[in-house]
Amino acid sequence: MTRPLSVALIQMDAREDVETNIIDAGKLANEAAAGGARFIALPEYLQYRGPDLGYRASAHPVPGPHTEPFAHIARRYGCWILLGSLAETAEDGRCYNTSVLLAPDGSVAATYRKIHLFDIEVDAGPHDRESARVAPGDRAVTAEVEGITFGLTVCYDLRFPDLYRTLALRGASVITVPSAFTERTGRDHWEVLLRARAIENGAWILAPAQIGGPPAYRSYGRSMIVDPWGTVVAQAPDTVGIVRAEIDPGRSATIRRQIPSLANRRPSTYDPG
Repeated sequence: MTRPLSVALIQMDAREDVETNIIDAGKLANEAAAGGARFIALPEYLQYRGPDLGYRASAHPVPGPHTEPFAHIARRYGCWILLGSLAETAEDGRCYNTSVLLAPDGSVAATYRKIHLFDIEVDAGPHDRESARVAPGDRAVTAEVEGITFGLTVCYDLRFPDLYRTLALRGASVITVPSAFTERTGRDHWEVLLRARAIENGAWILAPAQIGGPPAYRSYGRSMIVDPWGTVVAQAPDTVGIVRAEIDPGRSATIRRQIPSLANRRPSTYDPG
């Protein structure tokens, strides 16, 4: 039987100073690890939030200089660290928005390049074309953590339930959603979507988030841990910090047995015509 897993989500307020962001994120990750967390997750865009030119300039290979400070923490404490997303060097002048999972020995256990890019135009804001600075990924990713199958996603992916169903069908009982969800949409959609993805897949949802930021990039925060029933078991206050919980991977199997929506699917009837 898989043991409960102590998790910690880091809520950040990253700005344009890459070095300061990495240092601040490292301090919070170290604090979480020293407090006993076995799995630590940081938010999307952890190394930079600001104009596109600066984002491109912040890109590095993975592994590289932005992963190594966290690899040191992973090795020191023997824990897993999810770097919610970093700008990873790509070949076409853009970057990949890449989620990086570090194993307890500091090695890269998995990488996921964000598939769905935030190209939106909401009346009264926000407006963004993430595809102008980011190249899309092309595959869903799962990884094994302490005997538990994790599925990796990033922020805007949250609005695409097919990806989450794919991860659940591949055995993921925990799905990560590192985000920099906008303040405007977050007020109405963040918790609703996180709970929906948890409920429909019988999965734990771990969603570390950015908060605050400059006016053009303001993020909602409210980092959240949701259980497979859809109950919010932990939520960050409206400030930089750490939110912790212990998750029982067996709860996913229990919920899926009671409400077997994965087993009861009838994909042959889903042709949109």
